[in-house]
Amino acid sequence: FRFKESLAEELQSADLVISHAGAGSCLETLEKGKPLIVVINDKLMDNHQLELAKQLHRDGYVLYCNCSTLVETLQSMDLSTLKPFPPGQPEKFASFLDKVLGFQ
Repeated sequence: FRFKESLAEELQSADLVISHAGAGSCLETLEKGKPLIVVINDKLMDNHQLELAKQLHRDGYVLYCNCSTLVETLQSMDLSTLKPFPPGQPEKFASFLDKVLGFQ
């Protein structure tokens, strides 16, 4: 896609999402309950995307690969092994911030 304000409509109708490992892209997809294959960019310096992809994979939420192994991943994937991503709890984070900042 070229730049779009939102991919919500496409995510809603998707059976599978293949994305880069940007935190926003991963979380938005997982929060919609869609299976996700994360394709990491090996050429990024200080590759935080790889770290995120590996952790989400270890936790059982995504499959990950790089561009050269995407076809193999698609051919061998078993999406039934993926766990549902737990819903966020923003109220807990807000409460934590309130305590840290002295509002409570």
